[in-house]
Amino acid sequence: MNFVTILGLSAGTITTIAFLPQVIKVWKTKSAKDVSFVMLITFCIGVFLWLVYGILRQDVAVIAANLVTLILNLIIVWLKIKYK
Repeated sequence: MNFVTILGLSAGTITTIAFLPQVIKVWKTKSAKDVSFVMLITFCIGVFLWLVYGILRQDVAVIAANLVTLILNLIIVWLKIKYK
């Protein structure tokens, strides 16, 4: 792996991990009332588009980071709907 790929994977890992505490908090408290539904949906659409972009560019860092981020945010959307 070259430096640019490692840099991209590192950045993607850190920004993706940033969503994990939110998923855990919503799961534990069974409440997502303070999380904006519109923001979640808008963010999921943007992350999905980045994922498609990464696939088209065959960029492993973009694909990996956005796939995991999309999954984590879809979990938050699901929990927000479930605990409403």
